[in-house]
Amino acid sequence: MRTLYLLRHAKSSWKDENQLDLERALAGRGKKACGIVARFIQTEGIELDLLLSSTATRARETVELVRHQAKLRAELRYDERIYEATVDRLVEVISEVENDRKSVLLVGHNPGMEELLHALTDQEQRMPTAALAKIKLKLSKWSDIEGMKGTLEWVVRPKELIEQSSKSSTKG
Repeated sequence: MRTLYLLRHAKSSWKDENQLDLERALAGRGKKACGIVARFIQTEGIELDLLLSSTATRARETVELVRHQAKLRAELRYDERIYEATVDRLVEVISEVENDRKSVLLVGHNPGMEELLHALTDQEQRMPTAALAKIKLKLSKWSDIEGMKGTLEWVVRPKELIEQSSKSSTKG
């Protein structure tokens, strides 16, 4: 059994219209969302063996903030193939993960993240910025992922986590 987490990068800044898409940094709202996702990862006790991220600035900042704030000790690797990747390319990247890694976080972009989630689970889910999804896969090795169907356990979105948090704090 393997677990794949999909994290779409957090909200990026569009202040500099002349900036290359690959170089866009996180907006303040995006940085705040990283903290929300990191707290969720800590609260849920999610343990990861490997973090794979796009090389785009906004994805790098997302994974680095989440890693730091959630105190994740997993190895972090950047892969330029994740930027603007198709489902086939994302599956290729995942299929190369070493078999001793049971739980992997993939940080990337839409439409690839939503399309990969759909390809692996047959579920259509919206993945706004900083959304995190958990997919369980009955695999003995990552190289068998092509054509595999897994189970979508959940998708969390920062906005929903904020709403849940504010509801639970007003109940007390």
